[in-house]
Order: sequence, then C-alpha cells, then structure tokens
Amino acid sequence: MRLDNESSRSSSSSRAQSHGTRFSPQSKSALSNGNPYGLSAANGLSTSQSNGTASGKPRPTYFGHDREEVARILIQSLADLGYNGAAAALTQESGYELESPSVAAFRNAVLSGEWAEAESLLFGNVPIDGGVEFDGADGSYARGLVLAEGADKNEMLFCLRQQKFLELLEERDLGSALMVLRQELTPLNRDISKLHALSSLIMCQSAEDLKEQASWDGAAGASRHILLSELSKSISPSVMIPEHRLAVLLNQVKQHQISNCLYHNTASSPSLYSDHSCDRSQFPLRTTAELQQHTDEVWFLEFSHDGTKLATASKDRTVVVYDTRSWEPIHVLCEHTDPVAYVAWSPDDSKLITCSHDRKARLWDMSTGTCSLTINHHNEPVTTASWAPDGQVFVTGSLDSQLSLCVWDLSGNRLHAWSGYRVQDSAISLDGTKLVTISTEKKIYVYDLEKREELYNLALKAELTCVNISRDSRYLLVNMSDHEIQLIDIETAETVRRYLGQQQGRFVIRSGFGGASENFIISGSEDSRVYIWNRESGTLVETLEGHASGCVNSVSWNPTDPCLFASAGDDKKVRIWSKALIPPSSWGAVRNGHKHRSLDDLVA
Repeated sequence: MRLDNESSRSSSSSRAQSHGTRFSPQSKSALSNGNPYGLSAANGLSTSQSNGTASGKPRPTYFGHDREEVARILIQSLADLGYNGAAAALTQESGYELESPSVAAFRNAVLSGEWAEAESLLFGNVPIDGGVEFDGADGSYARGLVLAEGADKNEMLFCLRQQKFLELLEERDLGSALMVLRQELTPLNRDISKLHALSSLIMCQSAEDLKEQASWDGAAGASRHILLSELSKSISPSVMIPEHRLAVLLNQVKQHQISNCLYHNTASSPSLYSDHSCDRSQFPLRTTAELQQHTDEVWFLEFSHDGTKLATASKDRTVVVYDTRSWEPIHVLCEHTDPVAYVAWSPDDSKLITCSHDRKARLWDMSTGTCSLTINHHNEPVTTASWAPDGQVFVTGSLDSQLSLCVWDLSGNRLHAWSGYRVQDSAISLDGTKLVTISTEKKIYVYDLEKREELYNLALKAELTCVNISRDSRYLLVNMSDHEIQLIDIETAETVRRYLGQQQGRFVIRSGFGGASENFIISGSEDSRVYIWNRESGTLVETLEGHASGCVNSVSWNPTDPCLFASAGDDKKVRIWSKALIPPSSWGAVRNGHKHRSLDDLVA
C-alpha cells in the first residue's frame, strides 16, 4: 500500500564502604523480633574473631567475590526460603550477621507504626563530625543509618510522614492528621500537587473511602511493608541489604543469558544448572503453508487472540478468515467495494472490524460471518481500528482530517471524536489507559483513553506507517519510511532502541512484536523479505526470503504459538512460517499446490 495520497493505497559494584563507621562490640544473638528473618546482625560485621575459621586467619574471597557480601546474602536468602535454622547456623559459623540492632529496630519501628522512633533511628539525633558513631549501648547511630549515595532525605521523610498521615485519617483522627499535614509534610517543600491530593483525602467519609481514593490498603495491609521496601532503596546496602537480593541477582543472570541468546523463543525460565542457549532449528524459519485465496495484493493480516484464526485483508476487496489448524477458509467477507486495508479482532475474538478505502468500517459476527454494523461517517478511507480491552468500545481512524478518530459503542453510537489530522494507524494499550495514533504528518499522538485527553504528541523525521503497543503497555513500536523501526517508551517518549536493515520508503510496511514474551521484532520489507531482530539487543537475527516479488506488506506472530507467524505480500500470497516439522523434501509440496492442507497431512 503506497504512502502517497494520490493512490488508492493511502499514505500512512564495587563493595560498599563504611564511611568511617566505628562500631561498638557486638555479640552473637539468636532470633530477633525486630527482624522478619528471625536473625540479628552486626551491619555486616564479623561477630567472631575467627571469621568462621579455626586458625583465626580470614579466608580468601569466594571466587573473586567479597566473602562478607556473599555470606550475608546467603543468610538473607535462606531466611527467604524459610530455612531459619540454616540461616542462624550460617550466621554462627561465618561470623557475619545480616543486620545491626539499629537496622532491626528501624525495621520494627516502621512495621509497628512507631513513626518518631523510625525517624530517629533513620536520621539520628546528635551530629558528630568525622564519621558515624554509635550513640550508646543500644547500638543506635548518633547520625542515623548510612544512606545510599544520592539519597533524598526529605523524600524519605515525606514517605514516612505520608504513611503516618494516612493512618491517622484511617483512624478518623482528623485533627492529628491535619497537624501532620501542616507541620510535618508541608515544610518539606515537596510537590505541591501531591500535597493538594493528600489534603483532599481529609474529606473522605470513611476508612474504606480513603483507601479507594488513595489507592492504599491501610495500616493492616501491605502498605507498611511497601514503605519499608521503598525506604530500603535509599539506605546503603552495606547496612541494609535490598530485599530478596539473591533472587534479584539470579533473575539478572537469567535475563543476561536470554538477552545473549539470539533465538530465545520460550516462555519457560532458563535453568540455573547450565548456561542457556536456544537451538536455531527450533525457530520458525521455514514456509510450511502457502495460502492463495486472494486474487490481488494482500495488505494486512492478523491472528486472533486465541491463535485459532487468521484474518487477511486484500486489495481485491475481500477479507479471508482461516482456521489455523487446517488453513482452510472459514469465512470470505465480500461486502466492501474498495480495497481492504486493515482488520482488528475483538478481545474475545467473537467480532472482527474491517477497514476499507470505500470509507467504511464494518463489524462482523465471526460465528456467522455476517456484517452486523457499518460505520460510514468518515469521508476518506478508513485506515485503522482498535478495540478497548472490555470489548464494548472501539476506535476507527481515517484519512478524513475533519473526522480523524471516532470512539464507537457496539450499537454504532459515536461517543467521542477528534479531528485535525489524517490518521495512518492506531493502537490501544492492553491496560486500556492509552490510545496511540500516527498521522501522515509524521506525528505520534498519545491520548488518555478514559479522559479523552491528549497527553502529548511527538514529531519524527520521517513518514510513519504503523504503530503497535507491547503487551505490558510500556512501549510503542513505530515503522518509519527511512528504513528504520523505533521502540519508544510510551511514558517518557524517549527512543529506547532502533532496528535497521529492512527496506521501506514508498509503501506502507508493517511490523510487530513476536515470539514468546515478545522477545523479537518482526517486519515486512519492500525487498520481498521478512526481517527479524532480537528485541533487547537490536541484533538482526534472520533475513528470510519471504515472497516471490514486490513488498512484504504485513506480518503477524501467533500470540499462542511462539513458533508460528504469517506474512502477506504483493504476490497475492500469505505465507505461514514455522520450525521445520516436515522434512526438506516435502517443502516443495507446500509451494506446488498443496496450499490448504494441514501439517499433519503433509507429514503423513
């Protein structure tokens, strides 16, 4: 489909330091009520002179890693796993303890709602020059706990006092809450809008109303634990190890291995027993079916959400819906009078929207293959449609600048409209919060779907042909006419990664996320090929000879089968790609006439 508007094909770590800390003598202790791990600790100190050895000489590092750090992380992890006896034994044998009494007391103060005590333990009371010292036999710091580099003390105080404020409101002690707001929160000079939001909560009529308005689960919920977790991020890890540290490290190891595996295409987590690598032979690199129902260029295709159907749209004015088990047509939709450029499955796959150059969008019942609604309010070709996650509302976009975008219900009632630009493509985030469109004027528009408000627009250097949103609703994927695809953070509008190699300049070429956990980016190209990149690294993984001639216009990866995707081309064909389930000698049969047979038949 051409980009030009004249054609019917419309446009488109180093170890943490103690900072001069001098510690008072510590003795080993058993279980501590202030520590959820059931352990006491000495801020990473050795509590025995032998440090776990009979000779008293310190052992060497653990394969180059700091021995103290490893031991303390293991103690924490054993406690996380519920092996408190083993954690206590490791504490005794290694001579290292998880946390100092002051850290344990701080933890207990937060979890029990002793806010004055928590502030005193965190920041201390008596300033002493030349480092941090213990202030008395209780082991508390005169200047508080050692904070992480760059920690914002006022922000930490704000978080503590905000929790205090909310709990007083929950108890319906409005006078004390108001005093905290005026005398403790306001002087910290934080975000004025946040203060206004907090002050509005005083008007809540009940504790339940407060929880709903503040999106907060109360003192008896998880809020104190969440607060402690957030505060711990600003405390030096040499004092307070971040929560579940070993699990985080292991996850980072796995993610590193996944990002270095070009063909990682499984949702299962890699084993920790060995280095991870996926075999190329398990990647969808072969054409295993070729569908030739259309009589002209195929411009768009999309799998249903359950992966059981594939809808293809063509210049021949038809839409074909295939059964993905047999690749036989289920429906052939023929009511459009001009080329069909786009289709969109409803969230439950019971309905399909088709968008055409005849200036109409049609809503089809997939149980019968009949048209149940026609949208004919646009005065230019309808280029795109998107469904809200509830399946009760959908959006159509058009090259009609007087009626660019419309929000409809299932009865065809127009709920909202935007105008002022020509829409090339659109997408709604899976969380239902964002509507994103691209225009023929090289701009991306991001809207708050619920409020129907524009959040921002972003001008790019080249014409845009398609937009997709990742399943986690965090990223946009945009095709550009200068042979580039960009991954953009939807919140910051920053470009995260670029994917290069495919050819695109004159026509509408579409890309998408694909594979297990959306680990890949896939795109068509004007050189008749399919391009696949590793999403994380941006590395071009494969270039596949896709179609006989012309453009590969559109690609779609099956959402339930990571080893299956489809491509649509100017050669009037739809190709189905999978891993090599059939011997190479049988591939020719797919190309030479057995176009709608199942893979089981081919194997047989």
